[in-house]
Amino acid sequence: MNGSGSFSALVSAAGSLRPQVALVLGSGMGGLAQRLKPIQSIPFVDVPGLPAAAVAGHKGCLTLAKCGGQAVLLFEGRLHYYEGHPWRTLTLPVRTAAFLGARVLVLTNAAGGIRDNLGADSLMAIEDHIDWTRAYCWRTPGPGGLGEARPSPYSPRLLHLLMTAAQETGVDLCVGVYAAVIGPCYETPAEIRALKQCGADAVGMSTAREIEAGASVGMECCAISCITNRAAGLSAGPITHDEVLASARARGEAVADLLEAFLHVLGQSTPN
Repeated sequence: MNGSGSFSALVSAAGSLRPQVALVLGSGMGGLAQRLKPIQSIPFVDVPGLPAAAVAGHKGCLTLAKCGGQAVLLFEGRLHYYEGHPWRTLTLPVRTAAFLGARVLVLTNAAGGIRDNLGADSLMAIEDHIDWTRAYCWRTPGPGGLGEARPSPYSPRLLHLLMTAAQETGVDLCVGVYAAVIGPCYETPAEIRALKQCGADAVGMSTAREIEAGASVGMECCAISCITNRAAGLSAGPITHDEVLASARARGEAVADLLEAFLHVLGQSTPN
């Protein structure tokens, strides 16, 4: 079945095809969807508990598709806390993907570069994150916090496969730590200086809670940041959402190349 349909029809199709991978496409990175063969596609509002996506650059569809001979779940866009949604709603796509059978979670996002060598158009595979969306965030475990050490929720195996895919496609991919903030306003220069001291390489308004939700239900997780601009205080002028979208779309083909190659090498590998 092609085109639109109900959630029950998508559940039925997923039950037959058994998609193992779920991908979430961030701001301006919907290009991969154009390369896939859709089997079933529904708007977010047809998924029980999900509202429509409202931010520019987020289509707001859940699509079951084929890529490289394997079935995948594709979330074209995401929801954000700054839109007024509770955290449970924001992580519902991840839990829906797990319900539909996905065991690997791949997230993408647009982010501001903090590390000196992360300029606009860079791509960064995330090895860990700093979660500034929580109260008293400095007390929480993980990089930049005073809490006890915890294992990264990002899979070393998937990170290795991402780097392998980058080498095969000639895509320049670095590795770093992502900082998640609430938004919707961009960070102040003082906040960026503080994040840099905490070990952050890039900053954005998503991903951390989704990754943690995926890891909590046993999914193997990885993520890629498309660096669309230098963070506040490091750029020549003010940051705008239009600039972010334009930069993300400019790198859309490279991100799509990388994800396609990743799905291919993932299909050839087996978990350790």
